[in-house]
Amino acid sequence: MKRILLVSFIAAIAIAGCKKKENIISKVVTKSVPVVTITGQQYVSLHIGETLPIFTAVAYDTFYRDSLSVVFDQAGFDNTVPGLYVIKGSAKNKDGYVGYGQVYVAVTEVSDSLNLSGWYLRSSPNRVAFVTKKARGLFMTSNVGGVDTGDATTGPIVAAVFAVTSTTSLTFGSQQVVDGSDFQSLTSNSESLSLAVADTTLKYAITENSFGTQVRTFVKQ
Repeated sequence: MKRILLVSFIAAIAIAGCKKKENIISKVVTKSVPVVTITGQQYVSLHIGETLPIFTAVAYDTFYRDSLSVVFDQAGFDNTVPGLYVIKGSAKNKDGYVGYGQVYVAVTEVSDSLNLSGWYLRSSPNRVAFVTKKARGLFMTSNVGGVDTGDATTGPIVAAVFAVTSTTSLTFGSQQVVDGSDFQSLTSNSESLSLAVADTTLKYAITENSFGTQVRTFVKQ
């Protein structure tokens, strides 16, 4: 009996010794996000029913010194519904890090003569923003939150693009904005536009981590 147990024990050791060892390989990866640059139209205005143009962009990874291809995602775009559509161009490097660029598309029937460009004052508190026309019915505000440009405690200054879809409405759609050193998602609600000659007014509430959800009012100066 003892001889049988001894043989069994030796056999068990032999089997354990014959098991294939797993090689665990680790790799130290340097985080490097490709930079995507839109080389073609970045601000596009379409009438209802018009088709998108061909978008072009380049991407480069400065760490690996690689040029990468850019893929545009047109999911969600609907040329029959007025609005702001943000189409992302993305590029992925060999470690899986993804960089993004954005093309802004307004689907609107407003006149090309509509121009909201100029300085705007947000009352209570008094803060300024500058609006620039990018295309027909498509504008950028330099200070979407209307924060104090000299006081970081009130929040970072964030620029954003909006589309005017009628003489009384505007929208920020859904876009990524640069908030300090990070990217954040921004959408809007409670939007309205007043084109009174004496005081063109923009009103909207925004959804973005740095800001409250109150309606913000900006009057052209």
